[in-house]
Amino acid sequence: MFVRCHHDHRRNILMVICIHDICGKIQLFNFDLFCVLLFFSRWVEQDPVEILQSVYECVERTCEKLNQLNVDIANIKAVGVSNQRETTVVWDKLTGEPLHDAIVWLDLRTQPTVERLLKRIPGQNKSFLKSKTGLPLSTYFSAVKLRWLLDNVPKVKQAVLNRRALFGTIDSWLIWSLTGGKDGGIHCTDVTNASRTMLFNIHSLEWDEELCKFFEIPMEILPKVRSSSEIYGLMKISPTLSSGALTGIPISGCLGDQSAALVGQMCFKDGQAKNTYGTGCFLLCNTGQKPALSEHGLLTTVAYKLGREKPVYYALEGSVAIAGAVVRWLRDNLGIARSSDEIEKLAADVGTSYGCYFVPAFSGLYAPYWEPSARGIICGLTQFTNKNHIAFAALEAVCFQTREILDAMNKDCGIPLSQLQVDGGMTNNKILMQLQADILCIPVVKPSMPETTALGAAMAAGAAEGVGVWSLNLDDLTAVTCECFEPKINPEESEYRYRRWKKAVKKSMGWETSEPQESGETSIFCSLPLGFFVMSSLLMLIGAKYISAYCK
Repeated sequence: MFVRCHHDHRRNILMVICIHDICGKIQLFNFDLFCVLLFFSRWVEQDPVEILQSVYECVERTCEKLNQLNVDIANIKAVGVSNQRETTVVWDKLTGEPLHDAIVWLDLRTQPTVERLLKRIPGQNKSFLKSKTGLPLSTYFSAVKLRWLLDNVPKVKQAVLNRRALFGTIDSWLIWSLTGGKDGGIHCTDVTNASRTMLFNIHSLEWDEELCKFFEIPMEILPKVRSSSEIYGLMKISPTLSSGALTGIPISGCLGDQSAALVGQMCFKDGQAKNTYGTGCFLLCNTGQKPALSEHGLLTTVAYKLGREKPVYYALEGSVAIAGAVVRWLRDNLGIARSSDEIEKLAADVGTSYGCYFVPAFSGLYAPYWEPSARGIICGLTQFTNKNHIAFAALEAVCFQTREILDAMNKDCGIPLSQLQVDGGMTNNKILMQLQADILCIPVVKPSMPETTALGAAMAAGAAEGVGVWSLNLDDLTAVTCECFEPKINPEESEYRYRRWKKAVKKSMGWETSEPQESGETSIFCSLPLGFFVMSSLLMLIGAKYISAYCK
């Protein structure tokens, strides 16, 4: 939860609360467990009830803190929601209970589901649905996660048959719960989250009947799609809590996290782009009111729609699965440092990877490759390589992945970016930001307030009709203070390092498959004659032992 205070000449202090469920922001969430799941399993789940309880606790603590500061809670005018986009939840609308843990965007269990669906597509073309959705068929998006739940969780299947099931991404689950839940909760989502499901037509801005038939998803379980800035419903919190004072406050902003960051960075003009460095890395470029389909591995997505009667804006997006997560992997799994700050210091002490390259494809490769078979590798090791070089290579890997996406985006847009606006927790790492400028050969610009995801949701909530705390018209917006990182190495060195990185990426591909193992790794019991021989030999040895004991 974040609270932003704004002064207005017509009012006293006005506040918008932004609820953001990114892991690690909320202490109740067991992030260490999340990391273990992330790196050692194809399954990545979160408890929807725990997320909701964490939100309630954040609301409560914020209200208590405001009271301690003698700030009147009545000044809170609206609530905005920002969330992980593709993470999928199904719950029972009569009991209000989730029917399974939320399946997180990084989860890979659905790869066999994807492969089965591909067999129904002519030529097994992953881009077959892209003309409607802007997305390739991948484990990343909500439709295949929902299909897996219907195929593998009896409670979900039965609830759908009994017309008790509701589906949503995390924003839908939170808004439904915060507006009353089973007692009249509002089941809705916004266009940015809907556009990440593979069930939503990004041109008509509606759930698509043909897409739902392809994935065999019943349309009655889907939430109503709304704009990113309008009043969805009113908060309902127990009056016995401090936060009970928020009862009746409108929830009026809803954006998927990357769209929220785009708004928070005020990228409202065609060609403006931002890159968010969090668990993953997400580069979005505003392409205006017409969707631009990528020919270089990028996604076409809805950027925002800031009002019921306002136009929809689109973006090209490059998604990287592992960015900040690689730093946590070095800290928690390898134990080469006790904190993220120490990783930065290790890298700064050497200032080079000494020819070591790290491809953190723990969950396969996302844009521009969309290669689920890839796995992480560290190559170029020598007897002189130490933990400092590996720490540097890990930070460099985040920058190389961004370079790949930016190259694809420049090809699609035709006009290279002259600078890159950045945000997210990793931007506090100055070594990373300087590396990024060096590898891109353009300036990297960081706003003084890096949590632009929260700011974007707050902006949408405050601008909603019926709230009207502020205007998002370009003429009414003011510039923000920024820190700029200029390139410090020559382009030739940057290109050399980038070529070596691309070579490492090729070596990371083709490691994983959902197909059964071929010859050479089969069990001896797969051969009936050999299996029979081994089993009969064991029985003879056991019999001989007993006979020998009896004779004695």
